[in-house]
Amino acid sequence: MADHRRNVRARVYGNVQGVGFRIWARGEATGLGLAGWVRNEADGSVAAQIAGVDEAVSTMIERLWEGPSGASVSRADVEELAAENAFVGFRIVA
Repeated sequence: MADHRRNVRARVYGNVQGVGFRIWARGEATGLGLAGWVRNEADGSVAAQIAGVDEAVSTMIERLWEGPSGASVSRADVEELAAENAFVGFRIVA
């Protein structure tokens, strides 16, 4: 039986820019075998789209609440997307 796949868009708020959040997120996602992207938003938040096996996506969402040292996450919103809109690799986008 194949693993259940999941695709989410997350938005993380707080002190999350200027602390290496995108580089950290790419490393965490890659280590979990996830695909997608991460970027800074004009309002000071960080957005990400994360796709992969359900358990790994859930773990990444939990880790987004922690962030790298220096980050202070006050809120993380997660929106479920269609699983077929998956990516290959995980990258930082402008």
